[in-house]
Amino acid sequence: MRSNRRLRWTAIPLAVITTIALAGCTTQMQLGWLPTEPGTTNQVDRVIGLWVTSWIVLLVVGVITWGLIIWAAVVYRRRRGQTGLPVQLRYNMPIEVFYTVVPLILVLGFFAFTARDQAAIEAPLEDPDVQIEVYGKRWAWDFNYLTDNVYYSGIQAQETGPNNTIDVESLPTLYLPVGQKVEIILESRDVIHSFWIIDFLYKKDMIPGRTNHWFFIPEREGSFVGKCAELCGEFHSLMLFNVEVVSVDEYEAQMQALRDRGFEGRLGPEFNTAPNPPVIAPAGTSEEE
Repeated sequence: MRSNRRLRWTAIPLAVITTIALAGCTTQMQLGWLPTEPGTTNQVDRVIGLWVTSWIVLLVVGVITWGLIIWAAVVYRRRRGQTGLPVQLRYNMPIEVFYTVVPLILVLGFFAFTARDQAAIEAPLEDPDVQIEVYGKRWAWDFNYLTDNVYYSGIQAQETGPNNTIDVESLPTLYLPVGQKVEIILESRDVIHSFWIIDFLYKKDMIPGRTNHWFFIPEREGSFVGKCAELCGEFHSLMLFNVEVVSVDEYEAQMQALRDRGFEGRLGPEFNTAPNPPVIAPAGTSEEE
């Protein structure tokens, strides 16, 4: 009877703390503190769902674990008059099986849901409306708008003033049409980079000698921030770019503006600077072939 009373007094504070924490959830907490908003792209909600669900499951596991630790510390504490040490080794087969099976189920579950969502995100979109080839280079970006046969060559972020503030206006800007299927073709001119639009909650490596692809649909107009997410050298932190998701009419106007400035054509691999780029065989072929 006394054990049940102790267990009750241990569980009540945990229940109160959990209730207060859940009741006080802000919008950012509901997003798992991810730096985005639902509906930014056709993929963002999927990533948010996976992230937040994972944290809820882990929080439940954590609360149960903390509760058991506190319960064991309270119930099995040394009483007045007790001397010596209790039994230090005792087997309990049901508990041993529980501690083995439950973590295994959790790991397999996380793997299955992650693989499902990754496969959906990586799936190509048929007949993309816009194809943009992005070259990463130390330490800036080249954007080839293949659909419109125009390009933009960016420069490294410029620091100004005594505090080395980034001149945002000098950053290269990637334009994307809202509601259109976009294919990003990722290449590197020199070393490994990683293309990351923070609010889109996804990034992909840019590897010399290998072409990667990313398909998505931007669903909300706005200004976003992009950067290189792979340490690529001395000025890696200055490898920044802006992203503008605009209406289709505004996108066409920006393409025409590049055309009017004489930026027609494509900045291809002839500008690569890697001295000995690796030769990577296409999938399904051998090096001998």
